[in-house]
Amino acid sequence: MTTLQSVPALGTHPTSGANPGRAETRDLLGRATYDLLVVGGGILGITTAWHAAQSGLRVAMVEAGDFAGATSSASSKLLHGGLRYLQTGAVKLVAENHLERRAVSRDVAPHLAAPLTFYLPVYKGGPHGATKLGAGVFAYSALSAFRDGVGHVITPAKAARDVPELRTDNLRAVAVYEDGQMNDARMAVMTVRAAVDAGATVLNHAEVTGLRFTGGRVTGADLRDRTDGTEFGVNARLVLNATGPWVDHLRRMEDPTAAPSIRLSKGAHLVLRRTAPWRAALATPIDKYRITFALPWEDMLLLGTTDEAYEGDPADVAVTESDIAQILDEASLSVRDAQLSRDLMTYAFAGLRVLPGGPGDTAKAKRETVVTEGRGGMLSVAGGKWTTFRHIGRTVMNKLAELPGHPLAEDMEPMSQLPRHAPLPGFASPDAVTHRLLVDGVAPGPRMAADTARHLATHYGSLAFDIARLANEDPSLAERIHPDAPEIWAQVVYARDHEWAYDADDVLRRRTTLTVRGLDTPEVRERTAKLLGNGG
Repeated sequence: MTTLQSVPALGTHPTSGANPGRAETRDLLGRATYDLLVVGGGILGITTAWHAAQSGLRVAMVEAGDFAGATSSASSKLLHGGLRYLQTGAVKLVAENHLERRAVSRDVAPHLAAPLTFYLPVYKGGPHGATKLGAGVFAYSALSAFRDGVGHVITPAKAARDVPELRTDNLRAVAVYEDGQMNDARMAVMTVRAAVDAGATVLNHAEVTGLRFTGGRVTGADLRDRTDGTEFGVNARLVLNATGPWVDHLRRMEDPTAAPSIRLSKGAHLVLRRTAPWRAALATPIDKYRITFALPWEDMLLLGTTDEAYEGDPADVAVTESDIAQILDEASLSVRDAQLSRDLMTYAFAGLRVLPGGPGDTAKAKRETVVTEGRGGMLSVAGGKWTTFRHIGRTVMNKLAELPGHPLAEDMEPMSQLPRHAPLPGFASPDAVTHRLLVDGVAPGPRMAADTARHLATHYGSLAFDIARLANEDPSLAERIHPDAPEIWAQVVYARDHEWAYDADDVLRRRTTLTVRGLDTPEVRERTAKLLGNGG
């Protein structure tokens, strides 16, 4: 059983200092020679920076946009073993995914992850029968050593009580299994904090304009701060390209003749207000390989995802009318029409899966991580999935240790010597944090609302007390940002000072849920920009 840290009273919890400013960070980056420069602040770059800093290396990480600003905050928000991978015989992969899912949910970030029950409906004429799916969910739970219970089959009536919007026409049975979910943007930001706590220097909104070479080897990068145009550079013994969909763009900076190494698959999602409580998620088979999800998430309903080859500019990826129609049409196989009204839509988003290069249907492609070394010695890492983000970090570190000549090995602690389940900042029981926030209250204003307390506990863990203290000190910061959302203004100040938020989108789309809820009104954006102090 996981032992959770004690939860201090609001007045006794220590407050960490604010992050250094952008100018100070640029100065730090420009003065030192780092062991490792990570280019790319999606989850692959973040987890590598975290593990590298833990190992004792001097680490810098830069990101052209915001941390997790692209695909890493456009996922299905799941921590899962990958039920569909059983279709391709990837039994070992599913078992490894389960292991990582449990580690993140129980030992690393119980304050950011939550268990989620899935119902897999079996309809007359569907691609799979009840016997096959029942056996599938049993095998799936067996691969997690039955630690989340035993996959089984229930009646349509029982499922409909838990999911009132479940379509029951021609519903034969419902298979049940367990997985988990998270807020991907919050998980990413907390992992950035963990990397910084371990000694990494990080900067977002800093674009690489060119690579630095010494004797034909890549030894750093030239950058431009997108917030004010300042140009600066970073020197490093080794550069890691973790730019996701842009990985080949950076590879061509190293070697203009570099052949494409990846292909991209677009995944779109819709967010809707819920018309009834959902006590379970739906995973509905579309065909032999594809599943469409209807997920209760952040008091809303998340629908998706699509899976189609994408060949355009990664910066232009967007949800189209065709995507919306497809998602709603596929959801209608198992969700009642009343829940699928377009009037309930609050947000739509799309991300790009990075898949190994090669032919074939993207829906059948393996979600594996590929690490390659370029002509100039730059390492490029691409692929993988959110569930295994810690494993990806360890994989890259093992690759660094095995490089010819072992340039970094003597300066880094082997992965086998480091804690295998290092917790993310704020590690605590969300129930305990919620209770303490409600007991201690926010004085001198009114007692903190229950939904706000729960929101803070499940997005910050014990760091929620720092936010509550800001609200204590300034009652205006205890007010809700929008009456229909649980967030309070203290979170904006906290995001500015402790979470590298620069503009309104950083705060409203990724540090909070206001944009996803469709509540980032002009008034909200204006006050957010004012608190950020830069015009947002």
